[in-house]
Amino acid sequence: MIQQLSIFAPNVKGSMVKITKLVSDAGIDIYNVVTNDSAEYGIVRMLVTEPELASELLISNGYMCNINKVIGVKIPDEVGSLTNLLLTIEMCNINIDYLYVSYSRDSKTPLAVIHAQGYAELEESLISKGYEIVR
Repeated sequence: MIQQLSIFAPNVKGSMVKITKLVSDAGIDIYNVVTNDSAEYGIVRMLVTEPELASELLISNGYMCNINKVIGVKIPDEVGSLTNLLLTIEMCNINIDYLYVSYSRDSKTPLAVIHAQGYAELEESLISKGYEIVR
């Protein structure tokens, strides 16, 4: 299980740089960032070296933040690897809330980041199918 920082941020010019500057000025490394937006607000999801500290810092600067449990799954860097992972998850009968693909600096491989309600069951199922989970 990985801890992911989710930030509710206004969808205005300069919003991302304010967030990333607060985090980086505190010496916290950002491994990954993905955004989902709407007309007025967006959700910024980050994998960072110190999610609790980043959350406290952002909250003290007026942002609404949550720390969520997500699963990081290493997948091969080849055509069809994401589809194969999704087929495996479908066979486990577990619903995915959202997913994005990142890159693992350590293993230098793609990393599927998954949020699902039954994350413990999903993690166990994927391990039993031979997938490597990042912790």
